[in-house]
Amino acid sequence: QVQLVESGGGLVEPGGSLRLSCAASSGTLENYAIGWFRQAPGKERERISCISGNGGSDGTTTYSDSVKGRFTISGDNGKTTVYLEMRNLRPEDTGIYYCAADPYLLICMDPEYGTMFTSWGQGTQVTVSL
Repeated sequence: QVQLVESGGGLVEPGGSLRLSCAASSGTLENYAIGWFRQAPGKERERISCISGNGGSDGTTTYSDSVKGRFTISGDNGKTTVYLEMRNLRPEDTGIYYCAADPYLLICMDPEYGTMFTSWGQGTQVTVSL
């Protein structure tokens, strides 16, 4: 399993932006699909974005309705880091954000196994508030 480290969380005002990073602590993300999940206070963890294929450098992207048009998932060409660019943040975006990786490259489009990633980061807190 790959070891993942998230960073970039923090406190931001409504309407602001943040960029989260998900990095492999060793090696690359080249042979993994990557998902971003969010757990809001008192709610279950939900998948908000996913990129299939080759560690974020290509592949199909998916977004939940709650973030579509505001968040963008992408990977660096070195295939070591996947980003989640978040714009026009709202108070309801508050939560702990986790990235996850899985060697099943089509997991993003799998309706049955789409949340069953095998490797998880420790999470980073995002708080949207005045």
